[in-house]
Amino acid sequence: MEWASPVFQRLTWVTALTSAVPKLETSAGDNDLTNNFCRFGGLRSWICATAIKLLAVSAATCQQPSPTPHSQSGTPTPSKPSAAEPYILVGAGDIASCKVLQGAEETARLIEQIPGEVFAAGDLAYESGSAEEFANCYDKTWGKFKNRTHPSPGNHEFGGRKAGSAYFDYWGAQAGPRGKGYYSFDLGVWHIISLNTNCAALGPDGCTADSAEEIWLRQDLAAHANSCIIAFGHHALYSSGVFKNHALHPELRPFWQDLYNAHADLMLVGHEHSYERFAPQDPHGNADPKNGIREIVVGTGGRSHDPLGFPIRNSETRNADSFGVLKLTLWPGKYSWEFIPVDAVHGFHDSGESTCHNVKPGN
Repeated sequence: MEWASPVFQRLTWVTALTSAVPKLETSAGDNDLTNNFCRFGGLRSWICATAIKLLAVSAATCQQPSPTPHSQSGTPTPSKPSAAEPYILVGAGDIASCKVLQGAEETARLIEQIPGEVFAAGDLAYESGSAEEFANCYDKTWGKFKNRTHPSPGNHEFGGRKAGSAYFDYWGAQAGPRGKGYYSFDLGVWHIISLNTNCAALGPDGCTADSAEEIWLRQDLAAHANSCIIAFGHHALYSSGVFKNHALHPELRPFWQDLYNAHADLMLVGHEHSYERFAPQDPHGNADPKNGIREIVVGTGGRSHDPLGFPIRNSETRNADSFGVLKLTLWPGKYSWEFIPVDAVHGFHDSGESTCHNVKPGN
Protein backbone atom coordinates (compact mmCIF):
# COMPACT_ATOMS: atom_id res chain seq x y z
CA MET A 1 0.00 0.00 0.00
CA GLU A 2 1.24 3.52 -0.82
CA TRP A 3 0.84 4.77 2.73
CA ALA A 4 2.62 1.82 4.41
CA SER A 5 6.14 3.32 4.33
CA PRO A 6 5.42 6.50 6.37
CA VAL A 7 3.22 4.54 8.79
CA PHE A 8 5.97 2.00 9.51
CA GLN A 9 8.51 4.78 9.90
CA ARG A 10 6.39 6.25 12.68
CA LEU A 11 5.80 2.80 14.19
CA THR A 12 9.57 2.11 14.32
CA TRP A 13 10.14 5.44 16.08
CA VAL A 14 7.42 4.79 18.64
CA THR A 15 8.67 1.22 19.31
CA ALA A 16 12.21 2.47 19.93
CA LEU A 17 10.98 5.15 22.30
CA THR A 18 8.80 2.68 24.23
CA SER A 19 11.69 0.23 24.65
CA ALA A 20 13.77 3.00 26.18
CA VAL A 21 11.38 3.39 29.14
CA PRO A 22 12.86 0.51 31.28
CA LYS A 23 16.33 2.01 30.85
CA LEU A 24 14.97 5.37 31.95
CA GLU A 25 13.30 3.77 35.00
CA THR A 26 16.51 2.05 36.23
CA SER A 27 18.78 5.02 35.61
CA ALA A 28 16.71 7.53 37.56
CA GLY A 29 17.22 8.06 41.28
CA ASP A 30 14.57 7.36 43.92
CA ASN A 31 13.79 11.02 44.31
CA ASP A 32 13.81 11.74 40.54
CA LEU A 33 10.51 13.09 39.22
CA THR A 34 10.87 11.10 35.99
CA ASN A 35 11.37 7.83 37.88
CA ASN A 36 8.23 8.44 39.96
CA PHE A 37 6.27 9.22 36.78
CA CYS A 38 7.53 6.05 35.06
CA ARG A 39 6.85 3.92 38.08
CA PHE A 40 3.14 4.73 37.76
CA GLY A 41 3.23 3.85 34.06
CA GLY A 42 2.40 7.40 32.94
CA LEU A 43 5.17 7.79 30.37
CA ARG A 44 4.56 4.34 28.85
CA SER A 45 0.82 5.03 28.64
CA TRP A 46 1.43 8.40 26.99
CA ILE A 47 3.74 6.83 24.39
CA CYS A 48 1.20 4.12 23.56
CA ALA A 49 -1.59 6.65 23.18
CA THR A 50 0.62 8.81 20.99
CA ALA A 51 1.47 5.79 18.82
CA ILE A 52 -2.20 5.12 18.12
CA LYS A 53 -2.79 8.75 17.12
CA LEU A 54 0.28 8.85 14.88
CA LEU A 55 -0.72 5.66 13.09
CA ALA A 56 -4.28 6.93 12.52
CA VAL A 57 -3.09 10.29 11.19
CA SER A 58 -0.53 8.63 8.91
CA ALA A 59 -3.10 6.32 7.35
CA ALA A 60 -5.67 9.07 6.83
CA THR A 61 -3.16 11.59 5.43
CA CYS A 62 -1.38 9.25 3.06
CA GLN A 63 -4.61 7.92 1.57
CA GLN A 64 -5.87 11.38 0.42
CA PRO A 65 -6.67 11.35 -3.33
CA SER A 66 -4.06 12.77 -5.69
CA PRO A 67 -4.86 15.84 -7.86
CA THR A 68 -7.24 15.23 -10.76
CA PRO A 69 -5.16 14.09 -13.76
CA HIS A 70 -5.50 15.35 -17.32
CA SER A 71 -7.64 13.32 -19.67
CA GLN A 72 -5.87 11.05 -22.16
CA SER A 73 -6.57 13.51 -24.95
CA GLY A 74 -4.37 16.11 -23.28
CA THR A 75 -7.28 18.46 -22.61
CA PRO A 76 -7.30 19.59 -18.97
CA THR A 77 -9.88 17.70 -16.93
CA PRO A 78 -11.63 20.34 -14.78
CA SER A 79 -11.41 19.64 -11.07
CA LYS A 80 -14.79 18.94 -9.51
CA PRO A 81 -15.85 21.17 -6.62
CA SER A 82 -17.97 19.85 -3.79
CA ALA A 83 -21.75 19.80 -4.22
CA ALA A 84 -22.08 23.12 -2.37
CA GLU A 85 -19.45 24.93 -4.45
CA PRO A 86 -19.96 26.45 -7.93
CA TYR A 87 -17.64 26.16 -10.91
CA ILE A 88 -15.56 29.16 -11.93
CA LEU A 89 -14.79 30.13 -15.54
CA VAL A 90 -12.60 33.21 -15.98
CA GLY A 91 -10.80 34.77 -18.91
CA ALA A 92 -10.61 37.30 -21.74
CA GLY A 93 -9.38 37.65 -25.29
CA ASP A 94 -6.78 39.81 -27.11
CA ILE A 95 -3.98 39.17 -24.69
CA ALA A 96 -0.20 39.26 -25.14
CA SER A 97 1.98 41.45 -27.33
CA CYS A 98 5.76 41.30 -27.11
CA LYS A 99 5.85 45.02 -27.92
CA VAL A 100 4.15 45.87 -24.60
CA LEU A 101 3.68 42.96 -22.18
CA GLN A 102 2.48 45.02 -19.23
CA GLY A 103 -1.24 44.61 -19.91
CA ALA A 104 -1.01 40.83 -20.24
CA GLU A 105 1.17 40.63 -17.14
CA GLU A 106 -1.44 42.56 -15.15
CA THR A 107 -4.40 40.46 -16.26
CA ALA A 108 -2.37 37.28 -15.67
CA ARG A 109 -1.83 38.36 -12.05
CA LEU A 110 -5.61 38.67 -11.65
CA ILE A 111 -6.22 35.13 -12.93
CA GLU A 112 -3.44 33.68 -10.77
CA GLN A 113 -5.53 34.72 -7.77
CA ILE A 114 -8.75 33.14 -9.09
CA PRO A 115 -9.25 29.36 -8.96
CA GLY A 116 -11.13 27.45 -11.64
CA GLU A 117 -11.04 27.06 -15.42
CA VAL A 118 -9.72 29.72 -17.81
CA PHE A 119 -11.02 30.63 -21.27
CA ALA A 120 -8.78 32.45 -23.74
CA ALA A 121 -10.92 33.99 -26.49
CA GLY A 122 -8.48 34.37 -29.36
CA ASP A 123 -5.66 36.69 -30.43
CA LEU A 124 -3.46 35.27 -27.73
CA ALA A 125 0.02 36.06 -29.14
CA TYR A 126 0.59 39.20 -31.20
CA GLU A 127 1.33 40.08 -33.91
CA SER A 128 1.14 36.87 -35.91
CA GLY A 129 0.71 33.99 -33.46
CA SER A 130 4.18 32.65 -34.22
CA ALA A 131 5.99 30.04 -32.14
CA GLU A 132 8.36 32.73 -30.89
CA GLU A 133 5.48 34.99 -29.86
CA PHE A 134 3.75 32.17 -28.02
CA ALA A 135 6.99 31.36 -26.21
CA ASN A 136 8.11 34.93 -25.46
CA CYS A 137 4.77 36.73 -25.01
CA TYR A 138 1.87 34.45 -24.13
CA ASP A 139 3.74 31.75 -22.22
CA LYS A 140 5.51 34.27 -19.98
CA THR A 141 2.17 35.75 -18.91
CA TRP A 142 -0.95 33.62 -19.31
CA GLY A 143 1.14 30.49 -19.82
CA LYS A 144 1.50 30.32 -16.04
CA PHE A 145 -1.94 28.65 -15.91
CA LYS A 146 -1.79 26.88 -19.27
CA ASN A 147 -2.82 23.53 -17.74
CA ARG A 148 -6.26 24.90 -16.80
CA THR A 149 -6.82 27.03 -19.90
CA HIS A 150 -9.29 26.35 -22.74
CA PRO A 151 -8.31 28.37 -25.85
CA SER A 152 -10.02 29.44 -29.03
CA PRO A 153 -8.11 30.83 -32.04
CA GLY A 154 -8.20 34.42 -33.20
CA ASN A 155 -7.41 35.95 -36.55
CA HIS A 156 -3.84 36.70 -35.43
CA GLU A 157 -3.30 32.95 -34.98
CA PHE A 158 -5.58 31.51 -37.65
CA GLY A 159 -6.18 34.17 -40.26
CA GLY A 160 -4.82 34.24 -43.79
CA ARG A 161 -2.58 31.33 -44.72
CA LYS A 162 -1.33 30.55 -41.21
CA ALA A 163 -4.02 27.95 -40.37
CA GLY A 164 -2.92 28.12 -36.76
CA SER A 165 0.15 25.88 -37.00
CA ALA A 166 2.02 27.53 -34.10
CA TYR A 167 -1.24 27.76 -32.13
CA PHE A 168 -1.82 24.01 -32.43
CA ASP A 169 1.84 23.28 -31.70
CA TYR A 170 1.65 25.27 -28.47
CA TRP A 171 -1.68 23.92 -27.21
CA GLY A 172 -1.65 20.37 -28.55
CA ALA A 173 -4.85 18.48 -27.80
CA GLN A 174 -6.11 21.32 -25.58
CA ALA A 175 -7.05 23.23 -28.75
CA GLY A 176 -9.27 20.50 -30.17
CA PRO A 177 -8.58 18.60 -33.41
CA ARG A 178 -5.63 20.07 -35.26
CA GLY A 179 -6.70 22.28 -38.13
CA LYS A 180 -10.24 22.62 -36.79
CA GLY A 181 -9.92 24.38 -33.44
CA TYR A 182 -13.40 23.70 -32.06
CA TYR A 183 -14.33 21.40 -29.18
CA SER A 184 -16.45 21.28 -26.03
CA PHE A 185 -16.26 20.24 -22.37
CA ASP A 186 -18.46 20.16 -19.27
CA LEU A 187 -18.42 21.87 -15.90
CA GLY A 188 -21.13 20.05 -13.97
CA VAL A 189 -24.46 20.79 -15.67
CA TRP A 190 -22.79 23.51 -17.75
CA HIS A 191 -21.72 22.61 -21.29
CA ILE A 192 -18.95 24.86 -22.63
CA ILE A 193 -18.23 25.16 -26.37
CA SER A 194 -15.08 26.66 -27.89
CA LEU A 195 -15.73 27.82 -31.46
CA ASN A 196 -13.38 28.68 -34.29
CA THR A 197 -14.91 31.88 -35.67
CA ASN A 198 -12.25 32.47 -38.35
CA CYS A 199 -14.77 31.66 -41.04
CA ALA A 200 -12.73 32.72 -44.05
CA ALA A 201 -9.85 30.45 -42.97
CA LEU A 202 -12.04 27.38 -42.51
CA GLY A 203 -12.35 26.54 -46.18
CA PRO A 204 -14.95 27.32 -48.84
CA ASP A 205 -17.91 26.54 -46.56
CA GLY A 206 -16.63 28.76 -43.74
CA CYS A 207 -19.28 29.09 -41.03
CA THR A 208 -22.29 28.56 -43.27
CA ALA A 209 -25.18 26.23 -42.54
CA ASP A 210 -24.10 22.65 -43.21
CA SER A 211 -20.41 23.55 -43.01
CA ALA A 212 -18.28 21.04 -41.10
CA GLU A 213 -18.18 23.16 -37.94
CA GLU A 214 -21.88 24.03 -38.06
CA ILE A 215 -22.83 20.35 -38.41
CA TRP A 216 -20.53 19.48 -35.49
CA LEU A 217 -22.04 22.28 -33.40
CA ARG A 218 -25.61 21.18 -34.10
CA GLN A 219 -24.81 17.58 -33.15
CA ASP A 220 -22.90 18.62 -30.04
CA LEU A 221 -25.81 20.75 -28.84
CA ALA A 222 -28.30 17.97 -29.50
CA ALA A 223 -26.22 15.66 -27.30
CA HIS A 224 -26.41 18.18 -24.42
CA ALA A 225 -30.05 19.24 -24.59
CA ASN A 226 -30.43 19.24 -20.81
CA SER A 227 -27.41 21.41 -20.06
CA CYS A 228 -26.85 25.08 -19.40
CA ILE A 229 -24.78 26.30 -22.36
CA ILE A 230 -21.91 28.76 -22.82
CA ALA A 231 -20.07 29.28 -26.11
CA PHE A 232 -16.93 31.31 -26.62
CA GLY A 233 -14.87 32.33 -29.62
CA HIS A 234 -12.98 35.29 -30.97
CA HIS A 235 -15.38 37.26 -33.19
CA ALA A 236 -18.66 38.89 -32.20
CA LEU A 237 -21.90 38.73 -34.11
CA TYR A 238 -22.70 42.11 -32.53
CA SER A 239 -20.51 44.81 -31.00
CA SER A 240 -20.32 48.60 -31.04
CA GLY A 241 -16.82 49.10 -32.41
CA VAL A 242 -16.12 52.08 -34.65
CA PHE A 243 -15.37 50.06 -37.78
CA LYS A 244 -18.37 47.91 -38.60
CA ASN A 245 -16.47 45.39 -40.72
CA HIS A 246 -14.40 44.69 -37.61
CA ALA A 247 -17.23 44.92 -35.08
CA LEU A 248 -20.03 42.98 -36.80
CA HIS A 249 -19.75 39.44 -38.18
CA PRO A 250 -23.04 38.33 -39.74
CA GLU A 251 -21.30 35.23 -41.13
CA LEU A 252 -21.58 33.81 -37.60
CA ARG A 253 -25.39 33.86 -37.65
CA PRO A 254 -25.73 30.11 -38.47
CA PHE A 255 -23.73 29.30 -35.30
CA TRP A 256 -25.91 31.68 -33.31
CA GLN A 257 -29.05 30.13 -34.76
CA ASP A 258 -27.96 26.68 -33.57
CA LEU A 259 -27.10 28.07 -30.14
CA TYR A 260 -30.40 29.95 -29.94
CA ASN A 261 -32.38 26.86 -30.95
CA ALA A 262 -30.61 24.93 -28.17
CA HIS A 263 -31.43 27.70 -25.63
CA ALA A 264 -27.81 28.70 -25.03
CA ASP A 265 -27.24 31.24 -22.30
CA LEU A 266 -23.97 33.06 -22.98
CA MET A 267 -21.64 33.91 -25.86
CA LEU A 268 -18.19 35.22 -24.85
CA VAL A 269 -16.01 36.91 -27.49
CA GLY A 270 -13.13 39.30 -28.08
CA HIS A 271 -11.73 40.92 -31.26
CA GLU A 272 -12.89 44.39 -30.23
CA HIS A 273 -10.38 45.51 -27.57
CA SER A 274 -13.08 46.67 -25.21
CA TYR A 275 -15.78 45.41 -22.84
CA GLU A 276 -19.45 45.33 -23.83
CA ARG A 277 -22.39 43.42 -22.42
CA PHE A 278 -25.61 42.93 -24.37
CA ALA A 279 -29.10 42.11 -23.20
CA PRO A 280 -30.34 38.64 -24.24
CA GLN A 281 -31.17 38.71 -27.94
CA ASP A 282 -31.93 36.41 -30.86
CA PRO A 283 -29.63 35.84 -33.87
CA HIS A 284 -31.20 38.79 -35.69
CA GLY A 285 -30.55 41.28 -32.91
CA ASN A 286 -34.07 41.36 -31.49
CA ALA A 287 -34.37 41.63 -27.72
CA ASP A 288 -35.50 38.34 -26.23
CA PRO A 289 -35.44 38.37 -22.42
CA LYS A 290 -36.94 34.88 -22.18
CA ASN A 291 -34.91 32.81 -24.64
CA GLY A 292 -32.16 35.12 -25.90
CA ILE A 293 -28.38 34.72 -25.75
CA ARG A 294 -26.43 37.18 -23.62
CA GLU A 295 -23.27 38.21 -25.50
CA ILE A 296 -20.32 39.67 -23.61
CA VAL A 297 -17.38 41.16 -25.50
CA VAL A 298 -14.27 40.89 -23.34
CA GLY A 299 -11.30 41.78 -25.54
CA THR A 300 -9.60 43.20 -22.47
CA GLY A 301 -6.75 40.72 -21.92
CA GLY A 302 -3.99 43.31 -22.22
CA ARG A 303 -3.07 43.95 -25.88
CA SER A 304 -4.49 47.48 -26.29
CA HIS A 305 -7.71 49.49 -26.19
CA ASP A 306 -10.05 50.09 -29.16
CA PRO A 307 -12.42 53.05 -29.34
CA LEU A 308 -16.15 52.39 -29.28
CA GLY A 309 -18.68 53.86 -31.67
CA PHE A 310 -22.31 54.64 -30.92
CA PRO A 311 -23.96 51.82 -28.96
CA ILE A 312 -25.95 49.46 -31.13
CA ARG A 313 -29.27 47.90 -30.22
CA ASN A 314 -29.40 45.90 -26.96
CA SER A 315 -26.02 47.13 -25.72
CA GLU A 316 -26.40 47.52 -21.96
CA THR A 317 -22.97 48.60 -20.69
CA ARG A 318 -19.50 49.07 -22.17
CA ASN A 319 -16.01 50.38 -21.54
CA ALA A 320 -12.93 51.05 -23.67
CA ASP A 321 -10.16 51.92 -21.21
CA SER A 322 -9.89 49.11 -18.64
CA PHE A 323 -7.90 45.90 -18.96
CA GLY A 324 -9.41 43.08 -16.93
CA VAL A 325 -10.99 39.63 -16.91
CA LEU A 326 -14.53 38.27 -16.86
CA LYS A 327 -15.29 35.88 -14.02
CA LEU A 328 -18.32 33.60 -14.31
CA THR A 329 -19.62 31.71 -11.29
CA LEU A 330 -21.68 28.71 -12.41
CA TRP A 331 -24.24 26.94 -10.23
CA PRO A 332 -26.78 24.36 -11.43
CA GLY A 333 -29.38 26.44 -13.26
CA LYS A 334 -27.96 29.91 -12.59
CA TYR A 335 -24.84 32.03 -13.01
CA SER A 336 -23.30 35.35 -12.12
CA TRP A 337 -20.78 37.48 -13.99
CA GLU A 338 -18.19 39.98 -12.79
CA PHE A 339 -15.77 42.06 -14.79
CA ILE A 340 -12.65 42.47 -12.65
CA PRO A 341 -10.42 45.36 -13.77
CA VAL A 342 -6.68 45.55 -13.31
CA ASP A 343 -7.15 48.87 -11.53
CA ALA A 344 -9.42 47.87 -8.67
CA VAL A 345 -9.93 51.48 -7.52
CA HIS A 346 -10.44 53.46 -10.72
CA GLY A 347 -11.15 50.73 -13.27
CA PHE A 348 -14.49 49.83 -14.81
CA HIS A 349 -16.68 47.27 -13.00
CA ASP A 350 -19.67 45.25 -14.13
CA SER A 351 -21.59 42.45 -12.45
CA GLY A 352 -24.93 40.69 -12.46
CA GLU A 353 -26.66 37.33 -12.33
CA SER A 354 -29.25 35.32 -14.22
CA THR A 355 -30.75 31.87 -14.60
CA CYS A 356 -30.03 29.37 -17.35
CA HIS A 357 -32.64 28.25 -19.88
CA ASN A 358 -32.46 24.47 -19.75
CA VAL A 359 -31.96 23.72 -16.04
CA LYS A 360 -33.99 24.96 -13.11
CA PRO A 361 -31.85 26.63 -10.44
CA GLY A 362 -30.88 24.40 -7.49
CA ASN A 363 -31.35 25.37 -3.91
